[in-house]
Amino acid sequence: MEDILINIGISPDNISWSARIAIALAVILAGGIIDTFARKVIIPIIDKATAATATKWDDYILSKKVLHTLCHLIYPVLLFFFMPLILKGESTWCFYTQKFIEITIIIISIQFLCAILEGFYLATAHETSRQNDPLHGLLQMGKLIVIGMGTILIISTLIDRNPLVILTGLGASAAVLMLVFKDTILGLVAGVQLSVNDMLKVGDWITIPSRNVNGNVVGVSLTTVKVRNFDNTIVTIPPYSLISDSFQNWRGMIDSRGRRIMRSINIDMNTVRFCSPEEIEKYRRKGWIDDNALADTVNLKVFRNYMVEYLSHHPGVKIDSDSKMFVMVRQLQPTPHGLPVELYFFTSTTEWITYEAIQSEIFDHTIAIAHEFGLRIFQSPAGTDLRDMNITTTSLQS
Repeated sequence: MEDILINIGISPDNISWSARIAIALAVILAGGIIDTFARKVIIPIIDKATAATATKWDDYILSKKVLHTLCHLIYPVLLFFFMPLILKGESTWCFYTQKFIEITIIIISIQFLCAILEGFYLATAHETSRQNDPLHGLLQMGKLIVIGMGTILIISTLIDRNPLVILTGLGASAAVLMLVFKDTILGLVAGVQLSVNDMLKVGDWITIPSRNVNGNVVGVSLTTVKVRNFDNTIVTIPPYSLISDSFQNWRGMIDSRGRRIMRSINIDMNTVRFCSPEEIEKYRRKGWIDDNALADTVNLKVFRNYMVEYLSHHPGVKIDSDSKMFVMVRQLQPTPHGLPVELYFFTSTTEWITYEAIQSEIFDHTIAIAHEFGLRIFQSPAGTDLRDMNITTTSLQS
């Protein structure tokens, strides 16, 4: 611009303020033209080009938000280079104006880099294999680093010092910074560990009894993990507590598409006995025992064999030897409340309501069929039992 003025016979040192204002307006007009051309022509061309590619990464990294943020640099950059001419001879005003423009450029650059990081986050989060990773915490970490570097550059611009000097000063106060940002640093480290080790994803069902957590993860950030409990309460816990303490993740069960049931009923041991010949014959006719059954067959054994066959053919029960999903009916250690007989099997679904319905249906059948084998389910005496006992005792005495 100075050369142009000199060529037309105007000295830049003697240029009038009206001419300087005209130059400023010309710079603003040129910036407007360039900005409009970039937004109306260049960005649509880039948008069409990225949409035509097979990959989706460029759609997010070169999105309209990113490119429009980049366009915000046009005016400050033009003004920065032309300000020495517009304010020639006004060194103080030129100095502070350029400082202000530099800070503006740094702020816009921070916004641009954050938009790039968000594009990477969206592109990665929409991948099928990584759509539930705790990437939001890593995004926050990246933004925090960019904002921190930008803040250092702004401070160095204001005090007109090298940014390395500021970094050296920050190194001396690292202990104070670690104390102030302790939770953020711990959350950052924990978030990286959770992501790299694939310990937690958004949507996972986790339980932490010590913190009353029993629900689905709805958000993972740099400083908090947000869980929606099944009673619709929201619990927030720091990420580093998941690393320092233990928690239970039910993702493996959900991925296997089979949920375990391990529940027992108590049999009154006074009803466990050998089967009579008539009972053995009846069980043979019904197919509950084979023809080679011995005469000393125990009714509880027949009951266990029947339950294994019943569970093996139940449509809601899943059997998969590769996934170690099998059916087992076993006795546990006898207790004062009877002999526990445990049913161990897996349902063919992990959906909660269906799972509970299958479990209830099977145990309804188990309790109802037990008397067919001469067995009685143990139950502690209720108030009606004691009342009937008193009535019987009174009748005998009378």
